[in-house]
Amino acid sequence: MLRDRFKGILGGPLAAAGNGGAAASGVPSPHAPAAPVRRPPGGEISYTRHSHGLDQFFSYIKDRSGLSILDLGETTQANVLFVTSLGHRVYSEDFLRSLDAAFGVDDFAEQSHPAGIELFLRQNLNYEAGQFDGVLVWDVLQYMAPPLLAAVLERLHQIVKPKSYLLAMFHAQERKGPLPCFTFRISDARTLLLTERGLRQPSQSFNNRALEKLFQQFDSIKFFLTREQLREVIVKR
Repeated sequence: MLRDRFKGILGGPLAAAGNGGAAASGVPSPHAPAAPVRRPPGGEISYTRHSHGLDQFFSYIKDRSGLSILDLGETTQANVLFVTSLGHRVYSEDFLRSLDAAFGVDDFAEQSHPAGIELFLRQNLNYEAGQFDGVLVWDVLQYMAPPLLAAVLERLHQIVKPKSYLLAMFHAQERKGPLPCFTFRISDARTLLLTERGLRQPSQSFNNRALEKLFQQFDSIKFFLTREQLREVIVKR
């Protein structure tokens, strides 16, 4: 049953990994308290909230060190600093940017061609089998056409170790039309700062039954519904 590469955001040494994603380790993290709702200079809406999914994800790897964590969201210093402060390595890929570069924005027809899917996977998620101890997937899966989505999930299943966990987000709203997508910044092991990074068209609606079918090759799945009408999904390999 679950491209911009990270280049020098820490200003320190980085170890290249896999397909060019970067791993960082050993950086101290001054954890700032959760910030109130605010509107940054760019006009995006940002707010903090407790995340049950994030809490579960990090509780599964507590008291361990030296793990490899893959982050598929927009690369942020906050996430790199937090994960490395726990003694882990983080590999970062801005997966949505890679998706748009390969297929164009919301072009689900292009995402359905086998040759394009094969090329995309050669350029992204090109890691060894069982390389990762966890994946912060965030909300990227809901913006893929079914053929590409199936191929990406198959690759994720290959590159994570058995009994490892994935954290993913899906809109709970089943209305048609574009919905907000987010940058997720980790404030602490239980708190996220969400910043809207624009609107995107999901490929389909994802209710609980659809998600159970989606992750059927993984061992187990657990849901949490948030006040932003997001389903937080914890998936065990």
